[in-house]
Amino acid sequence: MNSTNVQQEVPEVGLNVEELRTAIRHEYEVVALNPQQGFHFHTGRPLARMLGYPEEWLAGLPESCIASFAGTGNPFSMGMPRPGERVVDVGSGAGLDSLIAARMVSPAGQVVGVDMTPAMLEKARRGAVEIGLHNVSFRQGLAEALPVPDEWADVVTSNGVLNLMPDKSAALREMARVLKPGGRLQIGDILVQSPIPEDARSDISLWTG
Repeated sequence: MNSTNVQQEVPEVGLNVEELRTAIRHEYEVVALNPQQGFHFHTGRPLARMLGYPEEWLAGLPESCIASFAGTGNPFSMGMPRPGERVVDVGSGAGLDSLIAARMVSPAGQVVGVDMTPAMLEKARRGAVEIGLHNVSFRQGLAEALPVPDEWADVVTSNGVLNLMPDKSAALREMARVLKPGGRLQIGDILVQSPIPEDARSDISLWTG
């Protein structure tokens, strides 16, 4: 489920971007606060196993962060962050990928997770404190305007988030902006291989469910 090519898009005609973001925040607030509810997508430890996350990556991580995991791929299957590297996790959710990356880069490295859903950010921050990781931080922000300096990261990851962005070109430009020259972009996401009718592209309920 890892994407290798992403079609560039502009915001959809007739799509209310703020309404879409509000709907997505609400959806993922529920995933953060009530992950056992059941959703139209897979979540939690069963999903992590399905996507090939080894048990040793999950060992010792907070169950609360694992339970609210809702990715669509495994960005680390394309290469693991190395000790001392800096990583930006775009759409970090409950923090599972960020926490895994923080352990991979060792205390000499740094990880920044960026998400727009306050409930997810709160869960991720609590998880980092719970296991005593001091080299990871979580910032509220949008993928289209990452709160990260230019050329800061050795690696940018994103997992199941690009498909939810109305302006994918802007998000990809931001990922490129924060990457160092020669940095690595590792995305796990969903690809649609046939055109979507415009009325469907403007239907927010289809974006979120």
